[in-house]
Amino acid sequence: MSFPPEQLNSEEQRALLEWARAAIVSAVAGGPLGLPQPEPGCFALQRGVFVTVHVAGKLRGCIGVIEPSESLRNTVRHCAESAALRDGRFASVSELELHDLVIEISVLSELAPLEPEKVEIGKHGLYVANQEHHGLLLPQVAVEHRLSREQFLEETCRKAGLPRDAWRRKDLMLYGFTCQVFQEA
Repeated sequence: MSFPPEQLNSEEQRALLEWARAAIVSAVAGGPLGLPQPEPGCFALQRGVFVTVHVAGKLRGCIGVIEPSESLRNTVRHCAESAALRDGRFASVSELELHDLVIEISVLSELAPLEPEKVEIGKHGLYVANQEHHGLLLPQVAVEHRLSREQFLEETCRKAGLPRDAWRRKDLMLYGFTCQVFQEA
């Protein structure tokens, strides 16, 4: 299992959360989006990331990138804007809702092959793929929904549009990852 080479400290976490909020406010309400000065060093990292937005305690969007092609700064910006405005499962966040918005960021480790019996609830996120389908669930999903290991594997397959027991097939690739998860207070 691969782990992040370094954990983001509390100042870097705060800077990324502030940046995500600024991106959402700019996208929803209009206005300029200025970079923090000085720009934190973590903004230059290339890491997978998911941004989750809640409004008044309810999930309103979750968008991410598994393998980034841009800096963490750009990836967080795009994911934050998309989570607030373009997650097709939910209505877009409105300007009136910005005061009830809470942002959570999950910074991913690299994907690594993982045997089903090695999956640890609360530690590993899962990514399943075959030639036609793929799906991902973050580690916190299993905890929030009180899933067993087998249920977590099944739900990840279901999200990929595969039969629930597809994780047992040899043609399915199963990967695990860890996350550093932080959110606004």
